[in-house]
Amino acid sequence: MAAAPETKTVHSPALTYFSMLSLLSLCPPFVILLWYTMVHADGSVAQTWNYLKQHGLQGFIDIWPRPTAIAWKIIFVYGAFEAALQLLLPGKRVEGPISPTGNRPVYKANGMAAYFVTLVTYISLWWFEIFNPTVVYDHLGEIYSALIFGSLIFCVFLYIKGHVAPSSTDSGSSGNFIIDFYWGMELYPRIGKNFDIKVFTNCRFGMMSWAVLAVTYCIKQYELNGKVSDSMLVNTTLMLVYVTKFFWWEAGYWNTMDIAHDRAGFYICWGCLVWVPSVYTSPGMYLVNHPVNLGMQLALYILVAGVLCIYINYDCDRQRQEFRRTNGKCKIWGKAPSKIEATYTTTSGETKTSLLLTSGWWGLARHFHYVPEILAAFFWTVPALFNHFLPYFYVVFLTILLFDRAKRDDDRCRSK
Repeated sequence: MAAAPETKTVHSPALTYFSMLSLLSLCPPFVILLWYTMVHADGSVAQTWNYLKQHGLQGFIDIWPRPTAIAWKIIFVYGAFEAALQLLLPGKRVEGPISPTGNRPVYKANGMAAYFVTLVTYISLWWFEIFNPTVVYDHLGEIYSALIFGSLIFCVFLYIKGHVAPSSTDSGSSGNFIIDFYWGMELYPRIGKNFDIKVFTNCRFGMMSWAVLAVTYCIKQYELNGKVSDSMLVNTTLMLVYVTKFFWWEAGYWNTMDIAHDRAGFYICWGCLVWVPSVYTSPGMYLVNHPVNLGMQLALYILVAGVLCIYINYDCDRQRQEFRRTNGKCKIWGKAPSKIEATYTTTSGETKTSLLLTSGWWGLARHFHYVPEILAAFFWTVPALFNHFLPYFYVVFLTILLFDRAKRDDDRCRSK
């Protein structure tokens, strides 16, 4: 029998089950309420609250858009295009970290090429008047609705696949349906030999949609007002710099917790297919109808601060990657790095050694790279200023997510 997912939980079992069931039931309606509030309720939580208080459950059902043929068509064409780029574009062969059962996944690193082709294609379609991206914005609620239901079905497929046809020995059941569905059955699910499902959901669909929607919001504001506000330009630029950084460093992402430790279930896959395109892009969604004139000086200050945070976040990851690649035989900030040699035993009984970097950015704190990541999110949101709280939801969510991730990572390292 394949290895079962690790069922040790960071919190008590009761709190863990409550958290899982809450997220499974509350995240889908939240996405719709977020979209409705940003687009139809002036970004005001109070306005949406008053509407729901007045109209109750029926009012909520009335504002939930039904998935339409055009929404499904947009999702299908985008997904098929990204899947084709993932499979067909050339790329360097990259090996991931050795898994708990001793497998080493192999990837094709063509994310930067796919990112470039996607943005050039999308902007060209608009420029040559073949397809207007404002169609995506105008049908956004229907697209999110379709993604919510379609991604739930996709997670059921992943659950069944994990039972019936796992792609590697890094799979198996905990014996609990809720845990298996939420956390996933397989660590590295693939269709055939070469199509990695998590690379598709996390990188090529989720992260790519962030860039595509950032451009969409910018174009929508331009077509509404005949110009793009400096606040929207700062927001879009910082988001695109961040996503560019992600694809530049994509091979490094394949060594992170998302890919190397979290299995493919609702938490990761539904999150990347639905939560990323909706919540992560939400500051730009708000700015479409709420342009703010920052002035050249303030806009430049915010832009420079945001780019600096994204660079520091990148440099943190670069230091760790270089340290691992050279087995500690490199220079960090001009001198030999300090390190911890950690010995642990795999599930198959093998003894392995991990090197942990404790200098450079990693000498400041255990999870220092999360600090510039949270600050970068703040800087691409702050162009919205402070008329409404909702644009800052992503910053708050990201902070909670990264604190939880830091705790899970610490606990996993401690158990090793």
